[in-house]
Amino acid sequence: MNMPDPQMMTKEWMAQISNPEQWKTWFNMVPQPQGNPIAGILQDAGASIKPEAIEQLKNAYVAKLTGLWADFMAGKAPQLKDRRFAAPAWHASPLSAFNAAAYLLNAEFLSAMADAVEATPHQKQKIAFAVQQIVDAMSPANFLATNPDAQQTLIETKGESLAKGLSNMLADMGKGRISQSDESAFEVGRNVATTPGTVVFENALFQLIQYTPTTATVHQRPLLMVPPCINKFYILDLQPENSLVRYAVEQGNTVFLMSWRNPDLSMQHLTWDDYVEQGVIEAIRVTQDISGQEKLNMFGFCVGGTIVSTALAVLKARGENPAASLTLLTTFLDFCDAGALDVFIDEPQVALREQSLAKGGLMSGRDLGSTFSSLRPNDLVWNYVQSNYLKGKEPPAFDMLYWNGDGTGLPGPMFCWYLRNTYLENSLKVPGKLTVAGEQVDLSSIDAPAFIYGSREDHIVPWGAAYASTALLNPKKPKANRFILGASGHIAGVINPASKKKRSYWSNDAGKGARTAKAKPLTAEQWMEGATEYVGSWWPEWAAFLAEHGGAQVKAPGKPGNKRHAAIEPAPGRYVKVRAD
Repeated sequence: MNMPDPQMMTKEWMAQISNPEQWKTWFNMVPQPQGNPIAGILQDAGASIKPEAIEQLKNAYVAKLTGLWADFMAGKAPQLKDRRFAAPAWHASPLSAFNAAAYLLNAEFLSAMADAVEATPHQKQKIAFAVQQIVDAMSPANFLATNPDAQQTLIETKGESLAKGLSNMLADMGKGRISQSDESAFEVGRNVATTPGTVVFENALFQLIQYTPTTATVHQRPLLMVPPCINKFYILDLQPENSLVRYAVEQGNTVFLMSWRNPDLSMQHLTWDDYVEQGVIEAIRVTQDISGQEKLNMFGFCVGGTIVSTALAVLKARGENPAASLTLLTTFLDFCDAGALDVFIDEPQVALREQSLAKGGLMSGRDLGSTFSSLRPNDLVWNYVQSNYLKGKEPPAFDMLYWNGDGTGLPGPMFCWYLRNTYLENSLKVPGKLTVAGEQVDLSSIDAPAFIYGSREDHIVPWGAAYASTALLNPKKPKANRFILGASGHIAGVINPASKKKRSYWSNDAGKGARTAKAKPLTAEQWMEGATEYVGSWWPEWAAFLAEHGGAQVKAPGKPGNKRHAAIEPAPGRYVKVRAD
């Protein structure tokens, strides 16, 4: 291979560290097109780095870069442990291996600079997030000119990979998002969201599905499931082998589920109150009417759990207590730790959203999807840039990622209320601070046993924040709360079918009842210290909880709905098939 002129490369690389003016540009945080990429970020935040910290970073960087260059000149290959550079082509080319190693060193340096910033904790978090976005985008794996694996594919396919990659990119530009799955492999109602059932009610906000029983008898009390309105419900009903809905039906539950409508401009003025009153409370009324049962097993996933809990507190203030039990999966009630999303939550950012959306408008599903993708850019953005565009490959068929690309929007007023009163001000947990649907909200008033689940690696709802619900619900009856911790993340931890016996979960049954109403609650760390790990899915634990609070066994309903709520159409219904803009 033709090696570059070592003297020229040395001059170019070492100019970065030997020229005092270059260092001055970098370390005085002077923003310019070819200066330090985080200079502008620090300037905007009004942050700085102490001179002594800069000097230490400089000396460490120079030493490591000098050593890396010496190894390169001596023919010693660098160790590339980053999975982005795992392909053999990166190691076969000394120059490519050096470029990758130099990038990793620069990434380490920029991250260390962000960590050394003098700023408030929230500012540091925002700066670190912005720097990480830059670092991830700068990877040589993201560009054809510096990705030897993509170049090798180009040669092997005689240019076909490049043509296909361009075609993939143009198609995604038309859709306004990166394709993460082979979308032609799935169709809602055909091979995802296929559990048999019937839409028995609809209004402008949601459809209510009643699923067809598969057992001769069922628990007397039905299960009402409320999925997140930020995503479509069928994450809970993907394919038969990983459908939580189908599993609940098979366990002898009469299952009702809300399918939120993807809002259009006719819904742009809807509020949080509407999602509570016209949404969950209306679904409770209809489920009670069809089933003939006053008490229901209630279920909420993510923001669906936040809305369910708010609705139950509103009903309690009105003298009603419809919940026989409450299941909350990866749900915030106490927004003490907003996880990775915290970088988007501060007064200026929330005020900006309120200025544009609080009086009407839509928060688009595309924008929401981009926000969540930015939290894990290497997995949800750059991985697909490299595969789909640089190598011209088709994304694989994966039901969870198909669902992930099928998002929904939110009405502006509802979204703004949610941001300010929960994420920003954390007011929902304070008894009586918020008024919803004309009632003061007090989560501690909800009188129902609670099954609370968190995922150990959840970056959306950190498990400690999910655990914090145990201090808000049933404060005088701590034994009524049960917390389960599952392995994996926000989605994969929840969708862990019992039949596959994968992953694990943690339970602390001893800790559950180890305190009295007057005793100090266990912290999340204390709970984990006393927890026991079990191999397999947590779903059977939940099924047992539902059975405990499901009432007597009765004959399964012969048909869906009743005289007041006749069948409208087969599940999954029309609403779930409307795609976001």
